[in-house]
Amino acid sequence: MILYHASKEIVEFPEVRKTRYTKDFSWGFYCTADFKQAVRWANRGDGNPIINYYSYEQKEELSILKFDSMTDEWLNFIAKCRSGETHPYDIVEGPMANDTIWNYVNDFLSGRISRRQFWIMAEFKYPTHQISFHTLSALNCLTFDRSEIVYDGKRKE
Repeated sequence: MILYHASKEIVEFPEVRKTRYTKDFSWGFYCTADFKQAVRWANRGDGNPIINYYSYEQKEELSILKFDSMTDEWLNFIAKCRSGETHPYDIVEGPMANDTIWNYVNDFLSGRISRRQFWIMAEFKYPTHQISFHTLSALNCLTFDRSEIVYDGKRKE
């Protein structure tokens, strides 16, 4: 399977970095199987939009959590991760809370909306794909293939 990592730099050697803010599935190295999504993300902000390509070979001995869709379990997991909690998984895969969905998640986490309201608003939103690597063993599933600059057509080169 080919995965893509959007960046402003070539990432031949992926890393797990702890940053100020955690993401949907906690701190990790994030990729997607959706090329168009990677291009959109790479084209955010200043700098060259670089897509890094990796071959991904899943190793059965790793602890992998996969969400096939947005569910209560997915929402609970994101809520915990976004509040700074960590988890025991090497790899987590599932829907990404895009900007619109993330606003609903924030509203849910802050108590501005209920769980039921979250699902009503999120019902017709289509999340994107993400797979995150949280350990060195997980990163060893990735083999860097190449990188390239890819503009989304909305920017002038």
